Amino acid sequence: MVRLLALLRHGFKERIGWKRVGIAASLVIIAFAITTLVRTLKGIDTGVMLVALTDIPPHHIALAALCVVSAFCTLTFYDFFALRTIGKKHVPYRIAALSSFTSYSIGHNIGATVFTGGAIRFRIYSDYGLSAVDVAKICFLSGLTFWLGNTFVLGIGMAWHPWAASSMDQLPPAINRLIAFGVIGAIAAYFVWLTLGEERRELGQNGWMVRLPSAPLTLVQILIGVVDLGFCALAMYLLMPAQPDIDFISLAVVFILATLLGFASHAPGSIGVFDAAMLVALPQFGKEQLLATLVVFRILYFMIPFGIAISIMGARELWLNVVRPWQLRRKQEADACTVIRTEGAEVVEVKATAVPFPQRSRAGSRR
Repeated sequence: MVRLLALLRHGFKERIGWKRVGIAASLVIIAFAITTLVRTLKGIDTGVMLVALTDIPPHHIALAALCVVSAFCTLTFYDFFALRTIGKKHVPYRIAALSSFTSYSIGHNIGATVFTGGAIRFRIYSDYGLSAVDVAKICFLSGLTFWLGNTFVLGIGMAWHPWAASSMDQLPPAINRLIAFGVIGAIAAYFVWLTLGEERRELGQNGWMVRLPSAPLTLVQILIGVVDLGFCALAMYLLMPAQPDIDFISLAVVFILATLLGFASHAPGSIGVFDAAMLVALPQFGKEQLLATLVVFRILYFMIPFGIAISIMGARELWLNVVRPWQLRRKQEADACTVIRTEGAEVVEVKATAVPFPQRSRAGSRR
């Protein structure tokens, strides 16, 4: 029996592999979400939706925008925490903030966040001597912060309001509450496992080894994820229609489940997946009103940060590859000619070695 299981595992790794399973799962989620979204949006009155957009109070939009800004400020600590965990303390906070914001905003909107976000991080951190292995560790620890924060809040929320998830997963509230207790128990077991010895916190081998944060630091890690998620859920809550009434915890549970489905799909901007999940899980709201809320939330949380991140990276590349080299050339040309002042005269000494390009001969111009 053991030999059979070993052969099956070897065959699975050789012929299928977890990577293909992940791609297949993503495609299934996307296909199911698009089908559900198309079916849900049938009969949508665009006129009613436009009216619903104007019905959202402007001060609620302003407060939601402030929550989004606060969420992205909290997001900057994902990379900063990961850098300190792997011992790269020479990288300043401003660089960690730049990397977190741009990699998340661009990567999540383009899709395949693991690859696109990792490429952006490497482009930024390579200037500070970090290798591809270091960037992989940062991506892993940042992802761990996200998942720990989300699962913790989801576990608490589902234990408190299990019926909030029933409309999405179609499971009885009692089963959802059991799942919530299981999630909370798994996090508690993780904390116990971290306290059993430092050698247990080391994952990988040789140069690929990463040391997990200690139990007290893991509390900080979870807090970062919880605050980030709390601001995002609050932004959505502020944009929701006034009627019918929904409490914040119930909305947060639905929002987290929709967010996790969007991340699991790897779809650009979770487009279709996040929206379908929200529409299915909140049937008590009018489709036009809820769709108007989702449109405003997408503008605030996806489109505007994406445009800012693209502009920042474009300006950075322009500075590093065009403006800065031009300034260095000008400085070298200025340093090539030094003025030596004597007691009544000025002598110009030309340092040919400081000129980055050959001087044009003037012999042909003397006629």
